[in-house]
Amino acid sequence: MATKKPTDQSKITSVVARASDGNIQITFTIPFPVIKKAQDDTLLEFAKDAEIPGFRKGKAPLDKVAAKVSQSALMEHSLGHILPPALGEAITEHKLKLAIYPKFELISAENEKEWQIRGITCELPEVTLGDYKKAVQGEGRAASIVVPGKDKAQDLTREAKEQLVIKTLLENVKITIPKILIEEEVNGRLSNLLARIEKLGLALESYLASVGKNVESLRVEYETQAKEAITLDLALSKIGEEENLKVDPKEVEAAMGMSQASNKEEAEDPESRKRLLESILKRRLALDFLINLVA
Repeated sequence: MATKKPTDQSKITSVVARASDGNIQITFTIPFPVIKKAQDDTLLEFAKDAEIPGFRKGKAPLDKVAAKVSQSALMEHSLGHILPPALGEAITEHKLKLAIYPKFELISAENEKEWQIRGITCELPEVTLGDYKKAVQGEGRAASIVVPGKDKAQDLTREAKEQLVIKTLLENVKITIPKILIEEEVNGRLSNLLARIEKLGLALESYLASVGKNVESLRVEYETQAKEAITLDLALSKIGEEENLKVDPKEVEAAMGMSQASNKEEAEDPESRKRLLESILKRRLALDFLINLVA
């Protein structure tokens, strides 16, 4: 059910609606006074570097600067001022636990009228683990049963145990993954693939033809992989919580030293990067815990 803030012409209002596919829509209504202030702030920023004939750099009147700024640039930068704090307020008010940053789309933006912006995102889905320890132990016993014609069952390698644990979790964990979360993962995989084949000087179509695939079949394949990867990550995270597994801070620091930030945001926010590495190590601990249950 959608919820809404009380109407207030001086404040941004937000409406939250949950879709059947797990996605969340947050619709923001932005009063014109808020828009006007953001536009004025944006023009002041542009004015600092504006080069207008007849004026020194950064000294041109705002009306001259405004005439040189495109409406799309003004809108984009103005929303950059408006949306982050508006999203923060919506998260607090509606008690949201977002899994990814929203994708925003413009609904309406008429001159001197309120704007409407919709953000599409999702929350982390609920994970139902069931009796995961019993399931893993049962699969382990089944895998170690003596095969007719052999004297004894062969011990499973660590790699075989790991694959058995992963297979057992994927078959037993109950989870409904929001569509947008799958799309995000698929798009990331496609982007990585494109980057790799571009380095080889290949076109996507020729590469896919060489491996007997097309864009549609590749996307279907990546969707399956994405569902499994997300399910496994969320299941291991939940098991880490259930078993109260703790990561040694020294291991986190060592991982920080050995890894590099994958993007500018991570480089500028070491604490977020540290939390990310800690969550990865905790999932590894959970996997090790389950592997040790296999006979």
